[in-house]
Amino acid sequence: MFGLGGWLRRRALARAAIDDADWQAALVRCRVARHLDAAAAGRLRELVTLFLDGKQFTAAGGLVLDDSMRLAIALQACVPILELGIESYAPWVEVIVYPDEFIVEREQVDEAGVVHEVREPLSGESWEGGPVILSWADVEAANPEEPYNVVLHEFAHKLDMLDGEADGIPPLHAGMSRSAWHDAFSAAWDDFEERLERLERLELQASRRPRRHQGSRPPVIDVDRAAGLDAEWAALPLDPYAGKDAGEFFACASEAFFEAPARLRGAWPAVYEQLAAFYRQDPFAAAGGHSTFPLSGR
Repeated sequence: MFGLGGWLRRRALARAAIDDADWQAALVRCRVARHLDAAAAGRLRELVTLFLDGKQFTAAGGLVLDDSMRLAIALQACVPILELGIESYAPWVEVIVYPDEFIVEREQVDEAGVVHEVREPLSGESWEGGPVILSWADVEAANPEEPYNVVLHEFAHKLDMLDGEADGIPPLHAGMSRSAWHDAFSAAWDDFEERLERLERLELQASRRPRRHQGSRPPVIDVDRAAGLDAEWAALPLDPYAGKDAGEFFACASEAFFEAPARLRGAWPAVYEQLAAFYRQDPFAAAGGHSTFPLSGR
């Protein structure tokens, strides 16, 4: 049904219609949608309705998944595609939700060529051509003081995968420059790596484990340096997990674009400009900031 207009679209909108009170309650709770005006919120509601009609939600790990939880996830998932359309999330169909972090078993090859079985706890995962998997505890744990949002992160991966693997360069719109995208993100990556390496050196000096993983924080051991280090980690434009690879950097930058646009724009204006052109949105300006970035293809 995705991409079809006419009666099929109207039928889907009627079949999955959202109660007015439920919609307003979900919209108020959705921080990344608060900058939208009434017209944009109306278009978002239609996208969310189509999403709920076209996607299959599966509860895992004993979670009891209710309509308000589905709506909360769908609403956040549809904010990035407000100007892109529901077709951006075709043709995969399933969203799997666990109550908390879930364990994934992987094979990893070390520098000596030895294969190791690794059990890794995750808050979210996106499979190429397959489902999006989320931890409900992390969906609820979004912190306004940090650019962290597991729903935005995993659905950014889905957009990145529209032209294959998640490599940090989603299919760009007509009028966007691939070289300009590469230059902006490469410069930001280099700057971010320098910041991470410096902080990781300080962590080691303070006998604390480095933080290049998403979401959780390692325990403090050296209390004398704790406050200063925590402040510097908190000032990073992105979650440290962004330093893993280009795909994660794009996903984390997308989180910050909607969750903390002023911080991202202040750190790397060229990255913000590229994301504004890709998403065809400017949350910084919509929230009251002043921006002159052209939204290409709008």
